[in-house]
Amino acid sequence: MDNLTASEAAGYGVGALLFLATIAAPKIDAFISASQRRSLGMCRQCGDLKVIACSRCRGVGLVKGGPFSMASDLYQTFREGGPKLGTTPCNVCNAKGRLRCPNCSQQQT
Repeated sequence: MDNLTASEAAGYGVGALLFLATIAAPKIDAFISASQRRSLGMCRQCGDLKVIACSRCRGVGLVKGGPFSMASDLYQTFREGGPKLGTTPCNVCNAKGRLRCPNCSQQQT
């Protein structure tokens, strides 16, 4: 990297900015949606749906297990159909994929 041109340096800078924007996008989206819900008088967490996605299974109801879960994710992505490998029902949400909103359930009592 002794001979780094201005174009290459700019390319690295733009790449780093895009990478950081990709990481920050879900947090920015959550902030904007929460503020919009608050301004409309809705629940900030669920938007008056009264349920939220399970944080463990992310709303699917199944949890992938094992030390090679990332490799099996890639394998399932490129594989044609077939049964899911190494999945177990989520014990947090009882394989439903959703939980009652804690904010709404506190307000009802």
